[in-house]
Amino acid sequence: MASPSFCPLALLTFLLLTSLQANAGKIAVCWGQNGNEGTLSDTCATKNYGFVLLSFLTVFGRGRTPVLNLAGHCHHPSGTCTSLSSDILSCQSHRIKVLLSLGGDSSGYSLSSADDAKDVAAYLWKSFLGGTSSSRPLGSAVLDGIDFAIVAGGSDYYDVLARTLADYGNQAGKKLYLSAAPQCPYPDAHLNKALATGLFDFVWIQFYNNPPCQYANGSANN
Repeated sequence: MASPSFCPLALLTFLLLTSLQANAGKIAVCWGQNGNEGTLSDTCATKNYGFVLLSFLTVFGRGRTPVLNLAGHCHHPSGTCTSLSSDILSCQSHRIKVLLSLGGDSSGYSLSSADDAKDVAAYLWKSFLGGTSSSRPLGSAVLDGIDFAIVAGGSDYYDVLARTLADYGNQAGKKLYLSAAPQCPYPDAHLNKALATGLFDFVWIQFYNNPPCQYANGSANN
């Protein structure tokens, strides 16, 4: 099964983030784009990470049937990704936040209108978060939030998606975490409007694969 190669938090490019609650460093990691990276539960059992981003939901919006692409780990259309439910619960038992990452290096996603964004938010809430659905791709486990890794498909209506997701969480009395992986340099062409909502709890800047900003040739000037 072909898989997108893009991962803003590549396994070899961990980004440290300061946790205001614990006043300590927390590491976030993408999981799902390398079939040889080990199981999700094994990843969390190392206790190296504070956040795991399940990468990626590569198809959504414009009336398309959403598709979860987790490389060689499972096959969403066949229903085999439901086996990850116990792994997700294991991660959460270690106080690790597990988020679903939207987008990645794929041409299969974009939002056509505010109503389209609201429809995608409803799908995410019912299928992965606190809502209920007869079809939950990752089984009964409830994820902690949604990560925006948008590198294609324009910038419109991701602010509506973020607001609608936050509203679902507020209405349910549940803390729903939102994170994003904007490009450096900033502002990011795809995520600036969404970030301007002020709703995001965590932001992972992509210095990675951005020549104007990345460390290269022994120089940290950028």
